Amino acid sequence: MEALVKELVEANIGKVRENEPLAKHTTMKIGGPADVLVEPDSVDHLKVTMDIIKKHGVKWRAIGRGSNLLVSDKGIEGVVIKLGAGLDDLTVDGETVTVGGGYPSIKLATVITKQGLSGLEFSSGIPGSVGGAVYMNAGAHGSDMSHVVEKALILFEDGTLEWLTNEELQFSYRHSILQKDRPGVCVEAVLRLKKGTKDDIVAVMQKNKDYRRETQPWNFPCAGSIFRNPLPNYAGDLIEKSRLKGFSIGGAQISEQHANFIVNTGDATASDVLNLIAHVKKTIKEKFDIDIHTEVEIIGR
Repeated sequence: MEALVKELVEANIGKVRENEPLAKHTTMKIGGPADVLVEPDSVDHLKVTMDIIKKHGVKWRAIGRGSNLLVSDKGIEGVVIKLGAGLDDLTVDGETVTVGGGYPSIKLATVITKQGLSGLEFSSGIPGSVGGAVYMNAGAHGSDMSHVVEKALILFEDGTLEWLTNEELQFSYRHSILQKDRPGVCVEAVLRLKKGTKDDIVAVMQKNKDYRRETQPWNFPCAGSIFRNPLPNYAGDLIEKSRLKGFSIGGAQISEQHANFIVNTGDATASDVLNLIAHVKKTIKEKFDIDIHTEVEIIGR
């Protein structure tokens, strides 16, 4: 690992940190250290980073702004690549938007709205980055990324980069091909939006923001929705009917505001959250004979 770090630093590809606590890089404020955390400052330097990682045969994975992630208390082995500054370019050409995977989703929705483009109103309250949103097919208010993505530049496990079309990304509810079938990371996306009336777009965005502010616990560190909705049922509704609102294990608590959120009340560990998730799954199965699955991605040792 020492030789790897030395080569990364000498390549001047961006920030390189050893034993970096990932609690600093997740919205839940939970997570042990990454052996090495790299923040490439350009797509070219991302390619160099991957070449070095492959040369040394080290495990790696990528993260964005750390929402929708639960990182193990033991951290992550190998290299964690964080997509952020340098991978957050934005170009608008008529109704076509080309945006870096590290660009914040909420910021993008706000910027695009000011230009009178419609299609991203649903994402105005979704934390995280564009890359993560494509990876998870993030959505809300009856829409999701599958409605706007034309194609995406994907970094695959072998270090290669390839453009995938909307159809090739195989979007479905909170799912894309990048999660299991062709594991990969969205480095850049081309979005196809529509011209709209600025005042109407702003009104819809504000309504969505107000709804999220009133119904979701953003006053505590959290990772967003913990469980996928087992349609036609809703996870939050099932958890609430099970009288689990406010139930806690250690520093992890089922939000009293929205039952499909687990919040970090101050000193929660990943183990606390995992135990709470297991308790919820068991309870829902016993009461309703319904299996619920996590939407949050659980990673690490």
